[in-house]
Amino acid sequence: MSESLSQDTFSLLKMDFELPEFNSEFDEQKAISILSKVISYLLDREFERLLQICYRIDLGEEKLKSILHESDPDRIAPDLAQALWHRQKQKVEIRKRYSANE
Repeated sequence: MSESLSQDTFSLLKMDFELPEFNSEFDEQKAISILSKVISYLLDREFERLLQICYRIDLGEEKLKSILHESDPDRIAPDLAQALWHRQKQKVEIRKRYSANE
């Protein structure tokens, strides 16, 4: 994946999850790791807010339920972070594709 696509994806998630700026070299895995930590916090302390963000991002109810009910408890946050990352990446790719056609 291009670095620009990853950074645009991170920017979308940064707004929803109030993620910190990257001070070092950008890395998709680091971004997902940071997102996973924030999701873990939200799972424990602000579950309703997490659900609202998931619905606003349009993760998909079945995908969300699957992760919440079928993932191992210690894998819920990383699995959810990965799913949210991929959903936002799809949005960025679609926007770039359609803006290039205009």
